[in-house]
Amino acid sequence: MVVALICFIIAVLAAFIGSLVGLGGGIILIPLLLLSSQYVIGFEWVSPQSVVAMSLVVMVFTGISSVLSYAKQKQVDFYAGSIFLAGSIPGSMIGAWLNQYVNMDGFYLYFGLLIIVISFIMSLRKKASKLRRNVDILEPGARSFELKGEVYIYKLSFISAISIALFVGMLSGLFGIGGGAIMVPVMMLLFGFPAHLAAATSMFMIIFVSFMGSITHIYLGNVVWEYVLFFIPGAWIGGKLGAKVNHLLSNNVLELVLKVMLILVGIRMIMQGIG
Repeated sequence: MVVALICFIIAVLAAFIGSLVGLGGGIILIPLLLLSSQYVIGFEWVSPQSVVAMSLVVMVFTGISSVLSYAKQKQVDFYAGSIFLAGSIPGSMIGAWLNQYVNMDGFYLYFGLLIIVISFIMSLRKKASKLRRNVDILEPGARSFELKGEVYIYKLSFISAISIALFVGMLSGLFGIGGGAIMVPVMMLLFGFPAHLAAATSMFMIIFVSFMGSITHIYLGNVVWEYVLFFIPGAWIGGKLGAKVNHLLSNNVLELVLKVMLILVGIRMIMQGIG
């Protein structure tokens, strides 16, 4: 019963934060599961393979829950998301296949380095709002999107979008993160997306990226099914709450706290991997 409650709380927290800032939740869920495996009886099943597989399965439901709310608010560009998916889906399957060759110490080290890098990438989001390039609607590939009564114009480059998404998808399948922490600043800086549209469209992409990564992990036998049902309700609730709060407030304070927390957790995981 205690294990089930902890799994539910972890899922709510990870999905809420992930949906709120467009991360997907894996970057929160995985460190919490690894921490639980060290201090809580009942989490002995946690390994680099099982924890990534669980994260991807949970993020499918986080993504669906979030996007249902975002779609009602008309914040998702499904067309642009589909272009990015052309690269991120095969990338996630490649990453999930590569995950089987990672041991626990290596996972701690590389995941720790990754989340520290992501914490710094998140700092670009605020700058991206100011540096977001102006696009002429007459430019090839330019798109217009109305969001909260304001029309935004941004430009998609197919080759760049698919190439970047392929790399981010590989990170998703390999480490169990949704990729939103990287994709959202990229979408804003390189393609001119407004912040709220980038976060919502990122969650749409996470559904399919996580699903295909999950399929690969299921094939490899990495999903611990007896614990999945403890996470799904929490992911659904957290995803909906995050999407609703995103619509209501500015999340600068949350992002600052999250960045500091990620740096501290990343340092601890690197030390664990080295030691």
